[in-house]
Amino acid sequence: MPLDRNGITRRAACELQDGFYVNLGIGMPTLVANHVPEGMTVWLQSENGLLGMGPFPTDAEVDADMINAGKQTVTGVPGHSFFSSAESFGMIRGGHVDLAILGAMEVSQTGDIANWMIPGKMVKGMGGAMDLVAGVRRVIVTMEHNNKKGAAKIIPECTLPLTGLECIDMIITDLCVMEMDRDRRRFRVIEIAPDVTREEITDRTTAEILFADELRTIDS
Repeated sequence: MPLDRNGITRRAACELQDGFYVNLGIGMPTLVANHVPEGMTVWLQSENGLLGMGPFPTDAEVDADMINAGKQTVTGVPGHSFFSSAESFGMIRGGHVDLAILGAMEVSQTGDIANWMIPGKMVKGMGGAMDLVAGVRRVIVTMEHNNKKGAAKIIPECTLPLTGLECIDMIITDLCVMEMDRDRRRFRVIEIAPDVTREEITDRTTAEILFADELRTIDS
């Protein structure tokens, strides 16, 4: 069975390491905060000026003044701090964030990403996406493998306005986990969801992709 959104973000949380500074993009990536492994210290950063986000609050914990970059209410872990957006982007642009987990509308076979607008639709702006893909040490995309119309999202070349070029290190979808092979400039499938086949992944992907010799099953 393909993974649901919690399954995708639970797998993404497996890429966290103790002491990491991590930025979570708007949408699905924010769910990663609910799956930080017990006993691990991870500092979740939001570009609106918050370091040390915790899981989403219960109804009793909601504080309307405590929000992430997506305007969602959040909690803070012990030691969390607030600062200006200038300081926040200084962290990102200075290379001080270890990992960014972002959503995407399209990813190309060479690792380009388009995740900030669809022409003709009203948008508020790019936000911090361009800074994140340029300044963070490692970038992971979490998304459904295909869009709502069934079209592939991992494609030969992005058709939407680009956020960054050849900047994605890993993609985690409802079907599989792909890791970028920098030498061959292609993504390699290294894990597949339970009961998903190699043929299904190939059929639902228009990009040229590689497969590991031994495919592990994602622990859902």
